[in-house]
Amino acid sequence: MTDPFVAANSGPLLLIVLLGLFVFLFILPNRRRQRAAREKLSSIEVGQEVLTVGGLIGRVVATDDSELKVEIADGVIVRIARRGVSTVLHPEEPEEEEQEDEVEEEPAEPEPPSDR
Repeated sequence: MTDPFVAANSGPLLLIVLLGLFVFLFILPNRRRQRAAREKLSSIEVGQEVLTVGGLIGRVVATDDSELKVEIADGVIVRIARRGVSTVLHPEEPEEEEQEDEVEEEPAEPEPPSDR
């Protein structure tokens, strides 16, 4: 049978193990995501296209520690907070797959002239 002394002392140990598991599964990955997001925002440079939280897409024309100046149309420059950037957009590069798929077909051999 189970020893009552062992069963009574395993409660705090189980609580400590569950707390450690919670920290490992939830808190540490969240901190990693936050650190990656901070690094992404701090690495924004002039000339990159960004998408703001509000949905504006524009090109960065100047940077500051906490602000960016973004050109959203010709001659229209707005100031936004760095934390207001949702995504840094990358220019679309031509996909190699499409180029490979476009295989030139050899022209069919001409048919001999028919007698009419």
